[in-house]
Amino acid sequence: MKGDYQELVDEISALLGAPATLENRDFELIAFGAHDGGGDSGFDASVLDPVRTRSILTRRSTSEVRSWFESFGITRATAPVRIPPTPEAGVHRGRICLPVRHRGFALGYVWLLDGEPGPSDQQLTAAMEVATRIGALLADEAQAGADLTREFRAVLTAERGWQRDMAVAALRTALGSRADGLHAVVCVAPWRSADPDDAPAARTVPGAAAVCTVPWGTTAQSLAALVRLRSADALSPAHTAASRLLDAAPGAAAGIAGARHGLEDLGAAWWEASGAARAALAERRFGPVAQWSDVGPYRLLTALPPEAAHDPVGRQLLGPAHRELTRTAEVFLDCAGQAGRAAAELGIHRQTLYYRLSRVEQLTGLDLDEGEDRLLLHMVLKSSRL
Repeated sequence: MKGDYQELVDEISALLGAPATLENRDFELIAFGAHDGGGDSGFDASVLDPVRTRSILTRRSTSEVRSWFESFGITRATAPVRIPPTPEAGVHRGRICLPVRHRGFALGYVWLLDGEPGPSDQQLTAAMEVATRIGALLADEAQAGADLTREFRAVLTAERGWQRDMAVAALRTALGSRADGLHAVVCVAPWRSADPDDAPAARTVPGAAAVCTVPWGTTAQSLAALVRLRSADALSPAHTAASRLLDAAPGAAAGIAGARHGLEDLGAAWWEASGAARAALAERRFGPVAQWSDVGPYRLLTALPPEAAHDPVGRQLLGPAHRELTRTAEVFLDCAGQAGRAAAELGIHRQTLYYRLSRVEQLTGLDLDEGEDRLLLHMVLKSSRL
């Protein structure tokens, strides 16, 4: 599909004698034509402006740039729109915008740097015909993407049994030959919007075969991505996809499940990815991107129901009045009960540590000389972070 867009963009570049750039309606880069640094087109690479450079390098435009261009009416235009240079906005060259539409809907834009003498009306008419073909291609891809989004979400939210089996079969049909490949599931939470349809297109996420939103708690959303891998030992494509998604979700964290062949274990993979994301939110040392294999005891703790964090032994200790005691107990247990290490990490005298631990025992009713009591308290403290 990407190659089809590139061919069409190159066709427009050849028709108009100027480098063309194709972006979707969210101003995310799809394809761009290489410039020749001069020649008959009158294009001079030395004046390539920051807006186009940033778009190509980051594969997207800023919201300010988007608003500025949209102010020229490009979202409603059905014919080429000329936009003058505005150096104070970082636009040192004028633009020609060819709106890409399908059945009346704006799906994207083809951008060209305007020069002298500029393309003729006949050339622009021919270029708009190519833009119409791009619109049909974008519409087909949007429909396919909507199908994948729906089927992927169905797999992740379906009950176990026949419902999930049917959802997996539908997703396998939608993915075609890609269904039996090696994948990793990525979870980003919380996602920036509670709108279940507010998910990026899969092609804007590096290596993603499908992307969808999934409920996260009672009111929030998380984002799921199915990322293609070449090797089960190399999760770098999943890390790249997670980092790209986190750029659009400040304050969120991402979790990555273990690699799997095919689609049969997507439910378990989503459980791992969402658990790793929860661990990364609870313990920033894991994040902002955490692999399921690296989150230690949180692999078990994330499987517990939320009420597990409210065990009676922590009822008083976890109150706001005892935060210092809570931290003391957690550091002591993290240090495997070694008083010297714990006191050093807390920056307190060992006798102060012993006094605080005695207060912890009074508040919890536990005996910290007993291994099982230590384990219970450690689990309650870690669960409370989730």
